[in-house]
Amino acid sequence: MLNIINFQEYLDKFSEFMVKFGQIRSVRALRDGVVLTMPFTIGGSIFLLIANLPFPGYSEFMAGIFGAGWTDSLNAVANATFGALALVIVLGITYQAVTLEGGDENMASITALLTFLALLPPEIVAGNGQIIGGIIPRTWVGANGIITAIFVAFFVSNVFAFCDRHNLGIKMPESIPVEIARSFLALTPAVICFISAAIIYGICHHVLNSTFPELIFKLIQSPLQGLSDTLLGGVVIIGLQSVLFWAGIHGPNVVGGVVNPLLLANTWENQQLLDMGQQLLGNPAAHIMTSHIQDVFTKSGGCGFTFGFLIASYFVGKSEQLKTVSKVALIPGLFNINEPIIFGLPIVFNPYMIVPFIVAPVLAMIITYLSIAWGFMPPFSGLQVPWTTPPIIAGFLLNGWQGAVVQLINLIVATLVYLPFVKIQDRILCEEEEAQKGLEDEF
Repeated sequence: MLNIINFQEYLDKFSEFMVKFGQIRSVRALRDGVVLTMPFTIGGSIFLLIANLPFPGYSEFMAGIFGAGWTDSLNAVANATFGALALVIVLGITYQAVTLEGGDENMASITALLTFLALLPPEIVAGNGQIIGGIIPRTWVGANGIITAIFVAFFVSNVFAFCDRHNLGIKMPESIPVEIARSFLALTPAVICFISAAIIYGICHHVLNSTFPELIFKLIQSPLQGLSDTLLGGVVIIGLQSVLFWAGIHGPNVVGGVVNPLLLANTWENQQLLDMGQQLLGNPAAHIMTSHIQDVFTKSGGCGFTFGFLIASYFVGKSEQLKTVSKVALIPGLFNINEPIIFGLPIVFNPYMIVPFIVAPVLAMIITYLSIAWGFMPPFSGLQVPWTTPPIIAGFLLNGWQGAVVQLINLIVATLVYLPFVKIQDRILCEEEEAQKGLEDEF
C-alpha cells in the first residue's frame, strides 16, 4: 500500500510539473505555431500522393496520357509547401507568441520573416562549382532552417514584448490613422531585430566563416535530429505522450510541441533524398523516425492505440458500460478520435488501463521502426495523410502494401496487449453493475 501511495504522489508531482510546462507561453507558442504547418503539409501531400500513387503501372499510365513530365507541376506545389516549412514556422510561432503577449502579431510576424531572411546565406554553390547569388536558398527555408526559424521567432517576439511592456516606440498623435500609428510603433522593435541580425550575420560571416543557419544546423539541429531518430528516442517520445494523456494532460500537444519540428525536419530530408533521385530503402542518410510513425503508426484509434482496446472489448466485453462505450466510440475511433474512450470509460487515471495504454503504442513504434531498419519497408517520404485517415488505409497510402501490413500487425499486437486488461476491467464493471442491480431490487 505504501508503494502505491508513493507512486501516486510521484505521479501527481509529475503531472503538476507537466501541466505547468505545457502552459509556458513559449511552449504554447511553439506547439501552436508548428500546428499551423499542418494544412500546408497535408495540402502539399495531396499533390505528392497524386504524383506517387502506390499502384503498379500507375506512373506509366499517367505518362502515356500527359507526357513524361506529368509530375513536374505536382511536385512544384509539393516542393513549395514542404520546402518552405521554416518560413511558415517563423511566421506561425511569432504570431502565436506575440498574440499571447497581447502585442501586434502582424507586425512582429513580418519582422521575424525579414530577420530570418537577413540571416540566410547570400549565395549557393551550384553542382558545377559556380557561385550563384541574389536568391533565397531553398535549403535553408525548408527543413534545415527549422531550428533557426524557432530561434528567430522567439527572439523577435520577446523584443516586441519587451518594447511593449516598457513603452519603447514612436507614439503618434491620436489623429493619425490607426494602421500608420501601428507601423511607427513597431519601428523600434523592428530596428532592434534588424540591427541584431546584422551583427549576428557579420560575426558569423567575417569571424566564423559561416552563416547563422549553417551553425545552428551543425551544432544544434543535426544532433537533436539524430537523437530523435533512434529507437530509444522513439520509445521516450511515444511513451511520454501516453503517460501524460493517462494523467489527464494532452500528451501529444505537450511532447509534440518540442519534437514535432525535429520529426518534420527528418521527414523533409527524406523527401529531399527522393528528389535527388536516391532511394530511401537501405539509404543510411534516410531518417527512420519521422512524423508518420508518431502520428499514424502508433495512434490507430487515437493516442494510446485505443483501437486495440475497441477490438478487445468487442471480443470479451460483457458489462453494459463497456459495451455501450465501445459502440459509441467505434466510429470516432475508426477516424482516430478517442475522447469517448478516454473520458467515457474512462482511461484517464484508470489503474487497469495504464499499462496497455503505454505499452501498446510503444510496441507499435518498435515494430514500425524495426520494419524500416530491417528493410521490410522504406523510410517515409514527405507524403502526409490527414490524421483522421482510418488504419490500414493510411498505411497503404503512405508506404504501399508494406505499410498496410505493418499497421495490421500493430493492430493485432495492440489488441493482444489490451485483451487481459480489458477482461479485468470488464469483470470489475460487471461486479459493480450486479451490485447496483441488487441495491435497486431491494428498493
